[in-house]
Amino acid sequence: MTKADFINHLAAKLNITKAEADHVFLTVFDALTDVLMDQDKMMVPDFGTFSTKIREEKTGRNPATGKEMLIPRAVVAHFKPAPKLKEKLNKN
Repeated sequence: MTKADFINHLAAKLNITKAEADHVFLTVFDALTDVLMDQDKMMVPDFGTFSTKIREEKTGRNPATGKEMLIPRAVVAHFKPAPKLKEKLNKN
């Protein structure tokens, strides 16, 4: 599903215009981005938890040359699905 498909689905589900649905979509993801940038977490009941994790610095290999290289420490986004979401996904 593309962003445009999702916006259309959201507009139909909420009985609002596509422009309003786009605004809702952008607002939700901007707010979620703000939460993650603060390295906080957001729990959505029956859906899951959005959070960040720290991936520590490590040594890796350049696949083209085989030469060792340092992969820097990074903050990465993480999603943990709720048990109810897992159950719904595996019902079929």
